Formats: sequence, C-alpha cells, structure tokens
Amino acid sequence: MSEPDDQGGSWTLLTGHGHVLVEIARNPDARLRDLSAVAGITERTVQAIVTDLEAAGYITRTRTGRRTRYSINPDSLFRHPAQDGHRVGPFLALLAATGSDSGTTPRSLPAAAFRGKPPGKERGVRFMSG
Repeated sequence: MSEPDDQGGSWTLLTGHGHVLVEIARNPDARLRDLSAVAGITERTVQAIVTDLEAAGYITRTRTGRRTRYSINPDSLFRHPAQDGHRVGPFLALLAATGSDSGTTPRSLPAAAFRGKPPGKERGVRFMSG
C-alpha cells in the first residue's frame, strides 16, 4: 500500500477503510476501479470495504442504471473508543479538501454526498481557519 520512506517506515495513518471513505467523500460517483487506484488496494478489497462501510451505516449505495452513487452519513460515529462520540463528517470534510485548499478550511463537498447536509453544519461543528 505504501513505499518505505527515508526513515524506514512503510505504514500509513489511515487504513484501507479510511482511504476508501475519504475518496467516496471526494467523489461520490467513483467506480470501484477509481477507488482502488487512489487507495492503492485491489478492486476486490475495495468491494469488501464498501460492503463493510454500507453495513456499518457510513455510506449508502444507490444504483442508477449501470452506475453506483454513494452518499456519506456524516453523523456516523468513529468505531474506536479513543474517538468516542466524534462524528466522521468533520474528519471527512478536512481530508476530502482538494490540494489547492490551504488545509485549514475544508472545501464544500457535494451536498448529495452528505444527504443534503453541508459539512460543518452537523450538530454545532465549526471549522476554524488559520
């Protein structure tokens, strides 16, 4: 998934599930092939991850003809006890920001990806700009 760096490490901060979820937030119309290329994992693994994310309520899949469109549930909570009570919406808004952004203000994600709720509007969440 990642190449060793100068310090000898080859791990990444996000898991495959995290990479796929962030990419779905960036591009709700992405194909499994697209998600696979960005996450650096196989299409089969992406398919299993998408199934996991849907079963856990993080995403919803909608078929339109031969295409699939994903919707993010920004109110879903992180699964690890260390992030107890934190919603994924603000996290995804930050990580789904484009490279041209300053990194302190998330770009607006497609409203459809958030079931009509723009990022930062979920239950009093505020983003600070530097």
